[in-house]
Amino acid sequence: MQKLLIANRGEIAVRIIRTAREMGITTVAVVSEADKSSFAADLADEVIIIGPAPAGLSYLNHEAILKAALDSGADSVHPGYGFLSENAEFARKVIESGLTWVGPSPQSIELMGDKSRARRAAIDAGVPTLPGTESALQEGDDLEAIAAEIGFPLVVKASAGGGGRGIRLVEDPAQLRGIVEIAQAEALGAFNSSDVYFEKFVTNARHVEVQILGDGDTYVHLGDRDCSMQRRQQKILEEAPAPGLPDAVRERMRETSVQLARQANYVGVGTVEFLYDPTSHEVAFIEMNTRIQVEHTITEAITGLDLVREQLRIAAGEKLALTQDDIQFSGHALEFRINAEDPDNKFMPSPGLIKTMHLPGGAGVRSDFGFIAGKTVAPFYDSLLGKIIVWAPTRELAIARAERALDEASIDGVRTTIGLLSSLVTLQDFAEVKHHTKYIESFLDALGAKE
Repeated sequence: MQKLLIANRGEIAVRIIRTAREMGITTVAVVSEADKSSFAADLADEVIIIGPAPAGLSYLNHEAILKAALDSGADSVHPGYGFLSENAEFARKVIESGLTWVGPSPQSIELMGDKSRARRAAIDAGVPTLPGTESALQEGDDLEAIAAEIGFPLVVKASAGGGGRGIRLVEDPAQLRGIVEIAQAEALGAFNSSDVYFEKFVTNARHVEVQILGDGDTYVHLGDRDCSMQRRQQKILEEAPAPGLPDAVRERMRETSVQLARQANYVGVGTVEFLYDPTSHEVAFIEMNTRIQVEHTITEAITGLDLVREQLRIAAGEKLALTQDDIQFSGHALEFRINAEDPDNKFMPSPGLIKTMHLPGGAGVRSDFGFIAGKTVAPFYDSLLGKIIVWAPTRELAIARAERALDEASIDGVRTTIGLLSSLVTLQDFAEVKHHTKYIESFLDALGAKE
C-alpha cells in the first residue's frame, strides 16, 4: 500500500491521515466544495474536489470518488465511518477497479448490514440474542400472534438499518400494525428496503459492545466498551472497559463476538453490539458494525494498539502479529463527542466560523478533532467536531481527569455540547453506573422542569 484515498471528511479523515503518514503512506483527500479548505485538506498530501456541498453529490457519489482514486494513482480506499463505509456496492466497485478496499468483504458487509440475517448468523454462532423474529416479516404474517409470543414492549427494526436509525417502539398492542406500516415506510425511504423485524425491548438497558479484529485466520477481541450515554439513540459518551459487568457476562460477550467474526469469515476491524439488562444480568446481540467506530479511541487507550494501522496492515494482506494472549488491558478510558449543536435550542446544529479553539492537554488526555480555529463548520454534514479522550489507571481517576479536561476545553464561534458533557460526567448516577440508553432524555426533562 503506497497511496491511500480517504473517502470521508472531518475527524475520521484527519485520524486516518495521521496514521498513514506515520506508516509512510501518501494520502489523497476527496472533498466537497464546502470542505476544500478543511483541516483534513490541509493535512493530506493531495486534495481532489469531487462535487458540490450536498453529500449525495460528493461524499456519496461512487463514480466521482472512484475517478478521483484512479486519476490520483491511489492504490487503496479507506471509507472511514458513515457515508459509504458500510455500502457493499461501493466496496465491490472499489475492488473491481483494481483498488484495495480497507474494510471487510462486500459479502460480510451485506450479511451484517441486513439486521435480520445478522441476527440469524449470531444465533448460529452462539451469540446471545433477544426474543424476536428470526427473519424479516412477510406479507400475510399474523403480526399480532408473532408479537404476543415475543411480548410487549417490543421494537420494530429496519433490517437494513444502522446507527440507531430505523427503530420504532411498540408498547400498546393496538398500535402494532400502524407502527409497522410507519416503520416500513421509513425503512424504504432511508435504506431502500421496507424489510422490518420484531425484537423484544429491554427497559433501562445499557449498550455495550466488543471490538474484534481478524485477518481471515486469526481472530481476537480487543475488549469491550459501554456506550449507554446516548441522546436519541446517538452515542455521545463512551468508556472502556464497560463498567459493572459480571465476569461471566463479559467473557460470554467477548468469546461469542470472536466466534461470530470467525464464522462470518470477517476480515478487518468490526464491532459486535449488545444490550445488557442490569436487572437480569443478561446480554443480547443488537448488530455488528462493519467499519471503524467513532469510539475506537478508547479501545486504543486501554490496549496501546492503533486500530487504523491494523486496518491498513490487514487490507495490505499482512497477518495479525498478535494472538489473544498478547493483548493486555490497562486502565480505563472515556471518550466525549464534541458536537456543534446548541443544547439550549433543542440541539439544533450550530454551523459557523470557529474563532478560537482551546483543547485540553496533560497526562492521559487526547484530542481528535476535524477542525481547528479559523475553519468553518458547514451546515451540510454531521455536527461532530471531534472527541476528547482521557485515560487513567482507574475509572474514578478517569472521571476526575475528564472533569478537568472538559473544564479546560473551550470553542468560540459555534455552540457546542461541552457543557452538557461536563454535567453528565459529574453525575452520581454515572459514577455508580446507574445510567442507561434513555438516561439523557430523562436527565434533560428533569433539567427543564427545574428551570
